Amino acid sequence: MPKKIRELKQMLRKGGFKEVPGKGSHTNWVHPLYAGKITVSGKNSSDAKRYQEKAILQAIREVESNQA
Repeated sequence: MPKKIRELKQMLRKGGFKEVPGKGSHTNWVHPLYAGKITVSGKNSSDAKRYQEKAILQAIREVESNQA
């Protein structure tokens, strides 16, 4: 079962990412230890796409490895 967009945003917040507003339903997420940004599109109640979940998990892992 796919995660909801709100669950992905919650994961990013717990990972230390900060939300930057985007256009429409898009939100951008930045972290000082992550090069670039993560863009999450969709309403909070929508199902997340598999590529969105993978990108967020990869970004969180990269930040954790940079902290060590």
